[in-house]
Parts: sequence; C-alpha cells; structure tokens
Amino acid sequence: MTTQTVEPAAVLEALRVVQDPDLGRDIVSLDFVKDLQVSDGIVTFAIELTTPACPVKDQLHDQAVAAVYVLPGVSEVKVQMTSNVRAVASPEEGRAPIPGVKNIIAVGAGKGGVGKSTVAVNLALALARYGGRVGLMDADVYGPNVPIMLGIKTQLETDGKKIVPAEKFGIPVVSMGFLTQDETPIIWRGPMLHGVVQQFFREVRWDELDYLVVDMPPGTGDVALSLSQTVPVSGAVVVTTPQTVSVADSRRALAMYKKLNVPTLGLVENMSHFVCPGCETESDIFGKGGGEAAAEDMGVPFLGRIPIYQPIREGGDSGNPVVVTEPESAAARAFLDVAERTAAQVSIAALDPAPFSSVPVS
Repeated sequence: MTTQTVEPAAVLEALRVVQDPDLGRDIVSLDFVKDLQVSDGIVTFAIELTTPACPVKDQLHDQAVAAVYVLPGVSEVKVQMTSNVRAVASPEEGRAPIPGVKNIIAVGAGKGGVGKSTVAVNLALALARYGGRVGLMDADVYGPNVPIMLGIKTQLETDGKKIVPAEKFGIPVVSMGFLTQDETPIIWRGPMLHGVVQQFFREVRWDELDYLVVDMPPGTGDVALSLSQTVPVSGAVVVTTPQTVSVADSRRALAMYKKLNVPTLGLVENMSHFVCPGCETESDIFGKGGGEAAAEDMGVPFLGRIPIYQPIREGGDSGNPVVVTEPESAAARAFLDVAERTAAQVSIAALDPAPFSSVPVS
C-alpha cells in the first residue's frame, strides 16, 4: 500500500482558509506560518501571532489543524502557537526609535480624575500577564502616582551608562516620583519637561520591550507635544468617564493626538458602572455609554468599560493593582479585555499604519 506524499505547498494552500479576524487576512499571506515540516504524513509548523494577547489564539489553532488534517496523506498535525510583537513604523521622519522598545503606547486623558494612571498601570500588568514584555513610564511629571500604585519606594540608579529602571511585578518602571520627595512640587516650564521626558526615553536601559506604556499628564500640554515630536508613538489610549464633561474633554484629547499625528488605539470608559455586591443591582453613578458613543462618533475603536469596584481603588492606594491581586474578578477581566483590544490595534497598525485608527474592535 502506497502512502500519499504530502507536499508543503499543499499545506500552505490549505492554511489560506484560516483568517486572522482583526487583521482581515489569511495566516499564510501574513507570514504567520513558520518552520513547516512534513515527514511520513506528520505535519508540524508554528503559527507566529503578532501579540501574545490574541483572544482567538485557540480558534486559529483549531482551524489550522482542521484545514490541514483533511489533506490526503496527513496522519497527524502538530501546531505550536507562538508570538512576535511587531513594531509600528512611524510615519514621521525625525522620530528615532527607542533602543530596545518596539511599541510606545501613550495613555492619556482630557482631564484629571478619570483614573488614567489606574488604567495605565493595570493595562501594563495585563499585557504582561498575557506574556508581553512590558515597561511602564510615568510621564505625568506634575503628579507622578505610579510609584504609589505599584508600591515602589526607591531611587533610580545607573549602570555607568544608562539609568536602571525600578522593577515591580516583573515590569521595569521609571517615574519622576523616584527623583523627588513625596510632597515636593514640580514647578517646571516646557523645556525642562521636554528634557526629563527625553531622558526617560533615551537614557533608561529598556531591555527588549514589546510595549512601553506611558502614563501621560492629563490635558493637552507640553509633554504630549514632546512625545509626539521626538519618539515614534504606536498610538494613544484615551481614558474617560461616562459623564458629559469628561467625554467633552476626551474629545479634545482625541483631537489633539490626531493633530499631532499620533494614531488613536482607542478609548476606555472608566468608572462605567457600579454593581452592588449585596443585591447585584447595577447603578450608573457617572452615567454609562458616553465613552462608547464618543468613540463611535469620532470613528475610533472602543476598547472597553472598567467598572467602579472598591478593590481597584484599594489596590491603587496600597500598591497592589487588581490585575495582580484579583486576576479572576470581573474588574481584572475588564482590564484584560482592554489589553487584548489594545494589543490588537497595535497589530493592525503594524500591518497597515494609515487606516487602522478607524477600525473598531468588537
């Protein structure tokens, strides 16, 4: 009895039916299929995704196995799922890449008090939880709260050449809070702000990061301008609460990033609703849906809602973020969902930088 030979070309052709839903193309044309080998009817290959936070990883695995298994002569299919985050190319000249950093994600807000730093910290931890190599930069020079939210009290050191970031929960961190006393105000003009932001980017030893999450100051001031003019920002995540005043300011922030040619990865609605722990009744304390409506109106992705949940606040005050302390809670799940969608938008931008900011993620 003759065993039918399986050709690698036939395997690749069969895999063209497997589509990445976010990127809208098949895994062969996306160059996801790696290390294809065929031996005695056994087909082995890897699928290299553009993010470890891919929500359809298992689905793609199963579709690939099914597509190849029906080929004549195939007796077994072995698929390894891997990831390699791709960098978003900057459309602007003069924005030199940061050594060791593939993608810079700016987390901003049109006004203070919307939980921007809370979102930045938990987003960074959520991306790391999925397996991404993540760093966190506190660029909120006037109100550097990231050290408090991560429970870090330290002074930055150098290795003789560059600043060595602090580390907590497996992610490297830099902040102006490491350079000043707790209650010392920062009273600086624009050029000094520009200098410290550039120092944090260029003179810190960032070691092979997929994502550097940058907690921006609220509003539309000097730091955003410095960021946009000097480093290749993959995109911005804008944080709002549902209430009308916050949404109006968030629209200004979105317009600012557009004017500065920084792509918008999406909008997050924080403090979206409160669920009574005793009666399970949902209350919309600050309203609900304002952020999603603004995202739809402005043609940017809506990344998700974060509920009002007491442990989120307690974790931020104590240096124990909810993504770490209660990873199975609904609140942590909301941050993880935001991380998935943010990573998906970075992948879309890396594939095709021009139109991605208007592509919604369901």
